[in-house]
Amino acid sequence: MTELAGSLWFLPIAGLVAGFAMGFAARRRHFCTMSALERHWYAGDSAGLRTWMLAAAVALVLTQALVAAGHADVSMSFYLAPSFAPTGAILGGLAFGFGMALVGTCGFGALVRLGGGSLRSLVVLVVLGLSALAAQRGLVGQGRVLVVDDLALDLSFAGDQSLGAIVSAIAGIDLRFPVFAAVAAALLWWVFRDCGFRRQGGRIAVGAVIGAAIGFGWIATTLAYRNSFEPVQIEAGSFVVPVGDAILQFVAFTGVLPDYGVGLVLGVVAGAAACAWRRRDVRWEACDDARELGRHIAGGFLMGTGGVFAMGCTIGQGVSAVSVLAISAPIVMASIALGARMGLAYLIEGSPLAVFRSYPRRPAE
Repeated sequence: MTELAGSLWFLPIAGLVAGFAMGFAARRRHFCTMSALERHWYAGDSAGLRTWMLAAAVALVLTQALVAAGHADVSMSFYLAPSFAPTGAILGGLAFGFGMALVGTCGFGALVRLGGGSLRSLVVLVVLGLSALAAQRGLVGQGRVLVVDDLALDLSFAGDQSLGAIVSAIAGIDLRFPVFAAVAAALLWWVFRDCGFRRQGGRIAVGAVIGAAIGFGWIATTLAYRNSFEPVQIEAGSFVVPVGDAILQFVAFTGVLPDYGVGLVLGVVAGAAACAWRRRDVRWEACDDARELGRHIAGGFLMGTGGVFAMGCTIGQGVSAVSVLAISAPIVMASIALGARMGLAYLIEGSPLAVFRSYPRRPAE
């Protein structure tokens, strides 16, 4: 394994394998964060939300076990940087969530839909990827530095921005394991407290696969970092900047092989396509009119820009960052949820502020 990890092809192939498993599982059981939130709010069905929370819990338990065993080193992950930008987490999360509502899914969901033949998702992903690159390295990035980076909080007193490290620094004793155990127990309790969900083996399997894929990402990139002569970014799974990097690989290949993130992106599309082909569920889909196309372009831009500002998406912050207990995860996910709710209010009621209105209850007849 050590010799393989030193190969230039190790990272893209590892990403391809993990992405294939995620894409196949997500397509098989229609795993989608936007759909899960929508059904939870409007249909009272929390099964999708519990599946996503189970993925986060599995990723958390597996990642912490790998770290304790010395097989994964997450200390250099950007999720654990000693500086935390609340403006980026909140503003970026709101933008990402609003864009997610306009599109009807997140970046990961768009990749899964693309595997089934959705040309609308192709448009979304192109815009998302280019917007992410602009927010990371282009003109939009200049504004990001002023609004996000320059307003970041210094958490170096704790060493990093993990919840365990911060609580330990405040308490004066090492409480990282108790914090991890408490969070993992709370997540698993909420997931399995519903007896109906406990009988849905397919959804449980999907949550387990996606969570395990995130854990696999940490160990794969750690192996490559320890054995490669080239610089390697320690990561697990996100679908914002890697989409832009995948586009660059197609249009401006410079001889540098794809990294883990690009392999993950391509693997999700391949896995979803394999599942759709196996189930005879491949359908070519396009936008019905210019209005729908415009909505998807706007949604892709908001997700790409917001995802960079928030340093992650529903998988990046919602699962990967949770697996290392980054304090950014709950703040970003709450902002994404609020942004998505505002986006739905805009689509349904014509104003994103409608979500804040209080309606008088109808008197009982």
